[in-house]
Amino acid sequence: PQQVRIVVLSHIHNDHVGGLEAFLEQNSNVTVYLPHSFPDAFKNKVRKYGAKIINVNKSLKICQNVYSTGELGTEIKEESLIINTEKGLIIITGCAHPGIIDIVRRAKEIMKTNVYLVMGGFHMKGMSEREIDEIVQEFEKQGVEKLGPCHCSGDLARTIFKKAYHKDFIRVGVGKIIEID
Repeated sequence: PQQVRIVVLSHIHNDHVGGLEAFLEQNSNVTVYLPHSFPDAFKNKVRKYGAKIINVNKSLKICQNVYSTGELGTEIKEESLIINTEKGLIIITGCAHPGIIDIVRRAKEIMKTNVYLVMGGFHMKGMSEREIDEIVQEFEKQGVEKLGPCHCSGDLARTIFKKAYHKDFIRVGVGKIIEID
């Protein structure tokens, strides 16, 4: 934990922020980027540890080649990470509550370049095969080269994405290291 200088939180759900206090007990010398809509009580708790908070409303640069989409969505507000690489954008989502396609479109709009990889939670549990197929088609239309759905994406979605993306489907999960050549 001591090497970490930046923490980016996607949204307020406990499975995405629940470990922050334990982390801050080990290392409070960090800057925490979080959606502007996070409750003041949460922000004050983070500040008590001595961490610096950056309220994210609009898209912004976090560090070299790393950006936030800005706070997206209406009901559950969320930010996603964008990493600008030579191969194209890598988009990392928390749960994609605002909609995975909307996140991809927003990242492309901000960065004005192609999307190499989208990974993270796609929030597709409970979607029908037809709905998932439509998202696959939209990913293809948006030029998404590789996919790594996990967390709240759902088994059916992962199966359909694997069939559609073959070798460009990446199995991701806790502890998995993804290297981009």
